[in-house]
Amino acid sequence: MYKQLIDKKAKLAVVGLGYVGLPIALAFAKKVKVIGFDINEKRVAMMKKGIDPSGELDKSAFKGCDITFTASLDELKSANFFIIAVPTPIDEHNLPNLQPLLGASYSVGKVLKKGDYVVYESTVYPGCTEEDCIPVLEHHSKLRYKKDFKVGYSPERINPGDKEHTITKILKVVSGCDEESLKEISRVYEIIVEPGVYKAASIKVAEAAKIIENTQRDVNIALMNELSIIFGRMGINTYDVLDAAGTKWNFLKFFPGLVGGHCIGVDPYYLTHKAESLGYHARVINSGRYVNDSMGFYVAKNLVKKISAAGKNIAKSKVLIMGATFKEDVSDTRNSKVADIVKELKSFGLKVDVVDPHADSDDLKHEYGFGLNKLGKGYDGVIVAVNHKEYLHLDEKFFKSLLTPKGILVDVKGIYRRRFKSLGYWSL
Repeated sequence: MYKQLIDKKAKLAVVGLGYVGLPIALAFAKKVKVIGFDINEKRVAMMKKGIDPSGELDKSAFKGCDITFTASLDELKSANFFIIAVPTPIDEHNLPNLQPLLGASYSVGKVLKKGDYVVYESTVYPGCTEEDCIPVLEHHSKLRYKKDFKVGYSPERINPGDKEHTITKILKVVSGCDEESLKEISRVYEIIVEPGVYKAASIKVAEAAKIIENTQRDVNIALMNELSIIFGRMGINTYDVLDAAGTKWNFLKFFPGLVGGHCIGVDPYYLTHKAESLGYHARVINSGRYVNDSMGFYVAKNLVKKISAAGKNIAKSKVLIMGATFKEDVSDTRNSKVADIVKELKSFGLKVDVVDPHADSDDLKHEYGFGLNKLGKGYDGVIVAVNHKEYLHLDEKFFKSLLTPKGILVDVKGIYRRRFKSLGYWSL
């Protein structure tokens, strides 16, 4: 398979061209023939014009690429090596929603041929590839797993907004269903991944390795968030504490904050779901999820208390939220915990304006029921919820121009700490 791809006698297909799939497809397309497949025809039309619908890549990323973008299964048929990189979200009950993954497996199963390879990159619980996805491939292809086609798992490690740790620059974990597939899949990824690959012991091990990366971060951030609640009651600043504790060489310097997005705020639920199916309730992981999922409401309630303590009528108060994406300097609003802040503030009757230099107002309106506003004046509270680069150097004069007398600045990430002298100020 490796030699056929290198000689361009076989084609590689990437199924799902979002934040993960498109960078993978373009990286391979600089070396081999690639089919970029997505069921969203509007997105496909944009990519044909060299436009990344996710806003992560510029037009230069499309140059020199041997790639065909399509939403047609007929065109997908000509591929021999399939990489599936579709989202794995959760539903309103925090349970895994495998529909995108099973839908992609259906599409690939319809075009799968003897000798083909399928590699999954979507983050899932250990066992999902073999227990949920492969049966779909077998059913729709009428082929037999391992005998007629091979399967592997290689977890994505793409970080939206990160221009340093890109697909070609970080070690890639790979796995296969047998020794032959492991060897071939490893060689294929080594075409684009400069540091090389790490060969996991099995598909389940590779799945588990990926899901604990984000679970570990989630639990550590949850500890910082809980500490910030405790320290807040003590009247000391969490970031001051972390600066002091961070002088020890082996202190792990995580920070409090809003934990949203499609990875850290989602993946632990896949692991706890699998644990529940095995009869085990994951106490630490679930506790961490509870703490992190409650932080948006915690921020909002603290601001409401401070506005009330300033002698203002909550029902007539107005708040500005700066930042609506799930992290800094990206346009991605999926699972943004800023929406929790908006919801909680509105439940108290406050008027809420939201601004963001990166987010799309229509996307926010569709997903959360509120859009972006123009920057106004006379706010009783301002929450800087996301530390976009556009916000980092704002001064005290700027915030005073927005706030009413005794107005409160909430600095979620502590980026203005020690910089302002005469503003009402609070941070996690």
